[in-house]
Amino acid sequence: MNTGKTVFTQLMSYIPKTYFDKTVLQFKGNHRARTFSCWDQYLSMAFAQLTYREGLRDIQACLRSNANKLYHMGIKGNISKTNLARANETRDYRIFESLSLKLIEYALSLYNEEDLIFKELNNALYALDSTVIDLSLTLFPWAQHRKNKSAVRINTLLDIRTSLPTFVNISSGGIHEINSLDLLDIEPLAVYIMDKGFMDFERFNRLKLLHAYFIIRAKKNQAYNRIYSLSVSGQQNVMSDQIIRMTGPKTSVYYPDKLRRIRYYDELNDRYIVFITNNFSLSSKTISDLYKERWKIELFFKWIKQHLRIKAFFGRSQNAIKSQIWIAISVYVLVIIIKKELKLQENLYTILQVLSVNIFSKQLLNELFRNSINQNVISDSDNQLSLFNF
Repeated sequence: MNTGKTVFTQLMSYIPKTYFDKTVLQFKGNHRARTFSCWDQYLSMAFAQLTYREGLRDIQACLRSNANKLYHMGIKGNISKTNLARANETRDYRIFESLSLKLIEYALSLYNEEDLIFKELNNALYALDSTVIDLSLTLFPWAQHRKNKSAVRINTLLDIRTSLPTFVNISSGGIHEINSLDLLDIEPLAVYIMDKGFMDFERFNRLKLLHAYFIIRAKKNQAYNRIYSLSVSGQQNVMSDQIIRMTGPKTSVYYPDKLRRIRYYDELNDRYIVFITNNFSLSSKTISDLYKERWKIELFFKWIKQHLRIKAFFGRSQNAIKSQIWIAISVYVLVIIIKKELKLQENLYTILQVLSVNIFSKQLLNELFRNSINQNVISDSDNQLSLFNF
């Protein structure tokens, strides 16, 4: 069926335009803008994400070749490499950050009543981690990470139940990931799951005082005293469950209270893993299973790096890079939203592939996926990223 609206326009209709306009006004995004608005910028950059454009010149060439369709896509400004570059460099990235967070809030509400893992838990479950994207030190000196290279770090808090990011902080690679803990609005009774790179008992004490829980993989040779051991009978692959107190010269001061130390045998990788937590009510097996869910954030990073344009940047300033990453995140969340709203059975990778080659089509989105996808065919990428089948 021909709707008169392109697939791109239908997808962008899920953007809360009134909210976007208010945010642009708040950050003066259209100040002195004559021929290229913030909305033009967002649509152009979202188009680049959806169609895997390689750079600003590529965006310009592709959009100009479809000049007769731009107005109906909502792009009314003058598309040029210069306008795009200037907009990315100067328009406040917080416009796109605010939009992404608004979309995430809506997406979380859509998935709120899903059949979820760990149904016995009412606690919110989060995984905290970061990923680093390497950059050229010559082109990005502000993001120096090591002596001879630069990098940008994306710190993310992932809602484990929905695989949606609820917090994202973008910084220079030289800023340690542990600092992202200071930026979180800690949620009482929530469980925060982290890898050992986030080990900091002073910060853990803050979590405890805010009535939140943490589960973290222990480092080797951490000094502690065992107070007593709990029974692990019936707890599959749990080797020990101990109540401990840290005895290191600093850790004993930073975290003077008792903790729980669980040693678990990982059959798949034939290794032993030790967890430390301040949760004394959950079973040791549940604690171990919860830590396994942290892998979802690794898959999230892998997915966005493979399928969104965040490894090759269209600008060199910190603002341009943050704008591009936030727009990429907004596109990721948009796909999640239409999957739920349209009750699509396909995974995110497949949805993105179909959108990318039909962006100027005028089929209804539902019809597009019904006609385009053979549900019995699953690509290698689908298998590798099966997390996003939700």
